[in-house]
Amino acid sequence: MAAYTILLLVAALCTGTVYTLSCYTCTSQNSNTNCMTAANCSATATSCMTSVVSGAIGSLSYSSITKTCSANCTASGSNIVIVSTSVSCCSTDLCNTSGAASVKSTYTVLAVALGVIGFLLKSSSL
Repeated sequence: MAAYTILLLVAALCTGTVYTLSCYTCTSQNSNTNCMTAANCSATATSCMTSVVSGAIGSLSYSSITKTCSANCTASGSNIVIVSTSVSCCSTDLCNTSGAASVKSTYTVLAVALGVIGFLLKSSSL
């Protein structure tokens, strides 16, 4: 009888509890401060997704941040003249804290563009 008790105890200790992913969620907010509401995702969601669209013309600027749970998230980003978009994905609880992924990609594109211009200027003077 003691063997059965030990076997049941070991089985109970080895059985894990399944928890769903938690992500910050919001829809079309202009500030990341407004996107800090935590939500439990469905059992099929494996990623937290953050989507940022921003643009600027002169002194006018626009930004829209959406955060959600996602069953299949694909990271992406693009910069087209005055508009930049980005989608970032992560897979741990409340990992989608920042809404600034598009700012990082904008700086990267700017640095690459300046490097290419510098290279072209240097090679044209030789």
